[in-house]
Amino acid sequence: MVCAEITKMSGAGIMLLSGDVPQGSVCTTNDVSALIEELQYTLGEGPCIDAHRLRVAVIEPDLADPLTQRWAEFSRSAVEAGVRAVFGFPMSIGDVHIGALNLYRDQPGPLTDDQHADAVVMAGVAARSIIGMQAEAGPGDLAPGLEASGNFRFVVHQAAGMVAAQLEVPITEALLRLRARAFSSGRLVSDVAADVVARRLRFSHDDPD
Repeated sequence: MVCAEITKMSGAGIMLLSGDVPQGSVCTTNDVSALIEELQYTLGEGPCIDAHRLRVAVIEPDLADPLTQRWAEFSRSAVEAGVRAVFGFPMSIGDVHIGALNLYRDQPGPLTDDQHADAVVMAGVAARSIIGMQAEAGPGDLAPGLEASGNFRFVVHQAAGMVAAQLEVPITEALLRLRARAFSSGRLVSDVAADVVARRLRFSHDDPD
């Protein structure tokens, strides 16, 4: 991804969100970037989620020794994967907020002023590109270009619908239950969702999650 090259980062990724709910990733540059996105999706915490929610850049120059403790589980897992610094930049056009650009580096340290400015520009370019692609899709459909280049975890949304039916709860609560089960079992939410869809796992109100 050109964002990582321009900002001289180890990797980059784009997370799309609706409200505060992650919907999927677009164009992760490597396996570590993909893991960063998956961790945020599973845990519901991290730089992209905060950047999207707060509408400001979220900067963490040293995950192993942060000035502010804010993502305990995300930070631990990311550091184990070799990530030392993460930076989230909100992606929006006017009042339309679609997600965040995530940058990571395998060495600790802050962004330079030029890197910060370049990241803001890249987030804006990405937002306009995604909105432009989606404008060509029909109502309720995902643009073919986005679907081809992204990981939208359709299995998670399918599993959430099944859990919602099993528990007779809203989809948002079903997603929380999926995340809780993944967290308590030390698995990724996409793996737990696959078990639900394959009917190897069923949720009930008696579950400890």
